This record gives sequence, structure tokens and C-alpha cells, in this order.
Amino acid sequence: MSSATPLLALRGAILAHLAADAALAGLMGGTVRLYDEPPRGSLPVHAVFGDAELRDDSVDGARRHAHALSLIVFAKPGSARSALDAAERMADLLAEAPLALAGHVLVTLRVEAVRVARDERSGEARATLTLQAVTEVLAG
Repeated sequence: MSSATPLLALRGAILAHLAADAALAGLMGGTVRLYDEPPRGSLPVHAVFGDAELRDDSVDGARRHAHALSLIVFAKPGSARSALDAAERMADLLAEAPLALAGHVLVTLRVEAVRVARDERSGEARATLTLQAVTEVLAG
């Protein structure tokens, strides 16, 4: 039995991989700020794990899971570019990254899209990074 669900293992590996990058930390105000929920009063630029879907993708006796997940980067007021720069750096770091997952093996990881949008009510700009991955449960 694996020590973490496939989705939590993938999210943990993404966080660990991104947290080690000084350039991304610089774009986010000195530290990589990627959260499940931003701390109260957290100012942009920061990111949160967005929507995610996990599907069984088992083949030939291997327990595999297909993941679709997003990271949402919140921009500084008046600067959609601040979110886009951080999202693009994340995309560069994660494209085919050799992530180490607890209890699982990463088979593939690809960046499907980077999208920038502005919330109509608040005027807040956000960049959304959409990822696709396949993981396999470690045998043992």
C-alpha cells in the first residue's frame, strides 16, 4: 500500500520541486508561495493548487492513474505579467520534470496550457497552469 494517494504524492513532489528554484522564488517575492489555500492576508504573487481530477489508468497489471490538475497564480494588482512570469517559470520547471513521488513513480508529466484571465468582478489577474500526468503505484 502506498503512503500517499497518487494526487497528494504528485502535489507534494510539485511543491518540493518548485520550492527549490531561486528564480521562481524571486518572482514570488522571495519565497515560492504555493498553497492549498493562501494564508489570510497573503499578498500576490502567490499560487494555489486548483481543480484536479484523478482517473484510473491501469494497464497490463500496473496500477496507474491519470491526473489533470491546475496551479493558479495570482498577480500583483495592475500587473497580469507578474502572474504570467511566475506561471511560465513553473511551466519551464515542470515540463517533463523528474519528480520523486512518495509511494509512486511519475510516468509522464506535461504542461497542457498556460492561460491568463482577469476576474470581471475584482479586476484581479490570474494565470492558470494546466498539467497532465500519469503515475504508477510503486510495487512492493
